[in-house]
Amino acid sequence: MADTLSHPAPLERQLCFALYSASMEMGRVYKPMLDALGLTYPQYLVLQVLWEEDGRTIGAVAARLALEPSTITPLVKRLEAGGVVTRTRDAQDERQVRVHLTERGRALREESAPMARRVFASTGLTLEAVIALTDEVRALRRTLAEAGVAAA
Repeated sequence: MADTLSHPAPLERQLCFALYSASMEMGRVYKPMLDALGLTYPQYLVLQVLWEEDGRTIGAVAARLALEPSTITPLVKRLEAGGVVTRTRDAQDERQVRVHLTERGRALREESAPMARRVFASTGLTLEAVIALTDEVRALRRTLAEAGVAAA
């Protein structure tokens, strides 16, 4: 095992490539469904966060998605241009921008509901296997994030 770790493994044996290529394929599964809704996957993620709790700040949306606010702002601006969300300055702290769903943004939740079933069916896995895999990937992400913090 030590020898395997001292040299780059073939691409198909590397965890990073397996995760990357699986993510790319997942994006391909979502794309036609999101195209029909007029959304990109990152915009869909922003909406997911707002469907959990409407009126979050840009910073709170960014934190929930483990992204920088500077990445979220252009996504929110495009959603606002599409009539899906509105942005307002926080009354208590004008430095904060709050994002609220419009009627169209709330309606997209129902319109996107069938995607979960289609994506699940595309995996070819049982519900138990999807839950277990999701839990493992989330644990890996946490461990990697902690290692990154420790290394910094």
